[in-house]
Amino acid sequence: MKKDEICPHCGKACGFCRNPAPTTDVVIYEPARGVVLIARANPPLGYALPGGFIDEGEQAEAAAVREMREETGLDVELTGLLGVYSRPDRDPRRHTLSVVFTGRPRDPLALRAGDDAAQAAFYPPDAPPEPLAFDHARILADFRDVLAGRRVLGAVEPLARERSR
Repeated sequence: MKKDEICPHCGKACGFCRNPAPTTDVVIYEPARGVVLIARANPPLGYALPGGFIDEGEQAEAAAVREMREETGLDVELTGLLGVYSRPDRDPRRHTLSVVFTGRPRDPLALRAGDDAAQAAFYPPDAPPEPLAFDHARILADFRDVLAGRRVLGAVEPLARERSR
């Protein structure tokens, strides 16, 4: 959607596009422990899947792996594409579009809160703490459908550096 705003530098009206901000989340799953959720340190408060914004020039899969290290301390192997979640009201701060992956931690004992997380822990996928932020209750419900065999995961594109090998 194109909007006009006043340029803070020259004071003239200028047009620019307001597109959804691209983000990524990962349902980190360890069968013996559950799924990783963080307690958010910043508003909107609540529990959430770890994730964050995709940087310009960054592949979504690379952003997912990076965000997991930053927020949970975990080195995560992406195992599938759960879906793309883009409802305009999914994030109260602004319209975001999230590419949601599933993944498994290479070392679950390395879990620790970092970056925007006040706390990070494993929880049963069918009994997450409340309140859940954003649309993460829906995302977890979709993941439970994967576990029950009612939904399938999409393929994950290899990271650019892995593809060139």
